[in-house]
Amino acid sequence: MTNLLHHWNFLKKKPRRKSKDQEVPIKEPSQTEQSLPVDVKVQETIEDPDIPSEPEPRKFILKDNTSANDWGADWRVPIKIFILNGELPSNKWQARKLKIISAKYCIIKESLYKRGVSDPYLLCIFGPEVEIVTSEVHEGLCGSHSSGRAMAFKIKRLGYFWPTMISDCIDYAKRCKKCQMHAPLIHQPSEILSSISAPYPFMRWSMDIVGPMHRSTRGVQYLLVLTDYFSKWIEAEAYISIQDSVVKTFLWKHIIYGYGVPYEIVTDNGPQFISNDFEDFCSAWGIKLSYSTPRYPQGNGQAEASNKTILSNLKKRLNARKGGWYDELQPVLWAYRTTPSRATGETPLSLVYGMEAVVPAELNVPVLRQSEAPFNEESNSKLLEDVLNTIDERRDQSLIRLQNYQQLTARYYNSKLKNRPLNVGDFVLRFRV
Repeated sequence: MTNLLHHWNFLKKKPRRKSKDQEVPIKEPSQTEQSLPVDVKVQETIEDPDIPSEPEPRKFILKDNTSANDWGADWRVPIKIFILNGELPSNKWQARKLKIISAKYCIIKESLYKRGVSDPYLLCIFGPEVEIVTSEVHEGLCGSHSSGRAMAFKIKRLGYFWPTMISDCIDYAKRCKKCQMHAPLIHQPSEILSSISAPYPFMRWSMDIVGPMHRSTRGVQYLLVLTDYFSKWIEAEAYISIQDSVVKTFLWKHIIYGYGVPYEIVTDNGPQFISNDFEDFCSAWGIKLSYSTPRYPQGNGQAEASNKTILSNLKKRLNARKGGWYDELQPVLWAYRTTPSRATGETPLSLVYGMEAVVPAELNVPVLRQSEAPFNEESNSKLLEDVLNTIDERRDQSLIRLQNYQQLTARYYNSKLKNRPLNVGDFVLRFRV
């Protein structure tokens, strides 16, 4: 439409009738009006012209606050000057380097090209041309938001070149907002592994809530789980709902009455655990409360490991009757307590009571302690006394084994460490789970 303007001096449109009291608003000049010649007088813009105009070509927007000075010196100029005029820098080594580099370049129609090893001539570009090419290849009409190296090789196959194309493409891909939002989650650890242990049983417990689970036949759907850091002994109970009063009752019934007052309980920031009533209860009994941070919930890793074990064993015991998990909870806990732990080398029950439990397999196929020990009470009592006398030594050996296991685990974990520090003012992408 703008190509037809030179045939007329003025474009006029008869205005609609206005009442005397009605004011005609003054319109702001649009982008089309600003681009018209100065000698053309526009009284009113037609919003929907009868003749459809051709779409404007794609405009490339360079990165913010970019000027000609930000690009530095043009790397093509010394090579062009040497090829055309034979001029070299005054420095001997720079001149020698320029001679070697210039052998790979040639000038075609005043443009610098690089001779590729297996590719045709590559057009050498600089400055705004680099930004235009990278933006179009990465996020243009045919862009695939590829990674930095893949984008650099794609640009090279298209016939472009500049010396720092790989590093520039990697930096451009890192600055792409859409690539950051839809990139795969990073599972590499960002902080070193700090293990927590306890020197004696029932000193330190981890506490967590599992659920909501499938509603059982008893109507319960939540699990309150506590795990001893030393022996790996698990105490768990199912509830319909869990409030701070339920947590206090559980501690009274299953922990304090059964194993004594603990020194510390490690838990998360659940509302049941941070209530004033529960904190006052722990303070009255001298129990230290430690909370894992929302940014790093792995700080309560012992509870997470116990939850995973309980849920995994429950799934293996249930078929289509998912509501029967409550009836299988105690058998699962018993099986866990009588299974040797890889970290300690002992079963949780033996570290707590000093001896192994009699399992149903020994009733079906009797071993010596089932076939011979009951008939010799004196030797059986003596054996039990010896076991109880040496239980402290076994616990010390288990503690050493546990610490060695934690060191090996930390060494393997920290070998994959990739530090990603967060500073004040940094933008982060928060995922809502």
